[in-house]
Amino acid sequence: MKQYSMFNFAEEYLSSLKFERNLSENTIAAYKTDLRSFIQFCSSEGVDDLDKITTKTASGFFRELMKAGLSASSSSRYFSSIKGFFIFLLENNFINKDPLAALKAPKTKRPLPEYLTLNEIDRIFESPDTADKYGLRDRAMLEVMYSCGLRVSEVINLELSSLHFESEIIRVFGKGSKERIVPIGSSAVAWLNRYFNESRPLLVKQRATGNYVFLNSRGTKLSRMGIWKILSAHAQKAEIHKDVHPHIFRHSFATHMIEAGADLRAVQEMLGHVSISTTQIYTHVDRNFVKEEHRQYHPRG
Repeated sequence: MKQYSMFNFAEEYLSSLKFERNLSENTIAAYKTDLRSFIQFCSSEGVDDLDKITTKTASGFFRELMKAGLSASSSSRYFSSIKGFFIFLLENNFINKDPLAALKAPKTKRPLPEYLTLNEIDRIFESPDTADKYGLRDRAMLEVMYSCGLRVSEVINLELSSLHFESEIIRVFGKGSKERIVPIGSSAVAWLNRYFNESRPLLVKQRATGNYVFLNSRGTKLSRMGIWKILSAHAQKAEIHKDVHPHIFRHSFATHMIEAGADLRAVQEMLGHVSISTTQIYTHVDRNFVKEEHRQYHPRG
């Protein structure tokens, strides 16, 4: 297996990704670049046979990536590309062992979720013209999204039968149709009642309307794109320069709850997270708050 054969095997692997796994051209092009870089590194180390590639060779390649200043996420992609290549070679009996078997993928830092400040939330809430049927719908929807920390799919599919104002809760069906109970605040309830009395009856179309809470101009439930456009329009009107998307209200809900001292497991339950580690990402605000308090009040802060 000389050097040219290593490239040939890489091409065979890339073909399998295209025709068997139906990956996109862009993904395959990225994998090709990664594999070419790896094979060229092996060649520079005097390794021109697949069976001579060792764990030491592979770890040396990843050290070079780090020295070159490659980000952890990019290094992780390289690892995925090369790991997949060696699995392909093993499965087809082209090599006897995987040199990456003893290596772990580079750890990638999870990006902190962007969220809205309380002032920005208020400004967006004030944006809709609540004298207009659509504006009133938008205000009620924004209030519910922030009050309950809902996913966009949960907002779209929220039904009248899931609202229990007397108990101050709503029933939500999240990922995998898992049901959870979420408290709803008095402000959201008040705006929903106004919407039900003044706006929703004007949007109802007898043949088209089901049990959904939030309706579009055709009397059917809102779409993801519809909600995205609504949020973008109100964010622009409120002069919010962040990327305001449906999930940012969920991020803001969780961040503000934890910042105010809410129990992490309670927030996990309200968000419908399976693992508490998913919820823990929102504690960054709490840590920043603690650090700022330390700087401000510690004698040697």
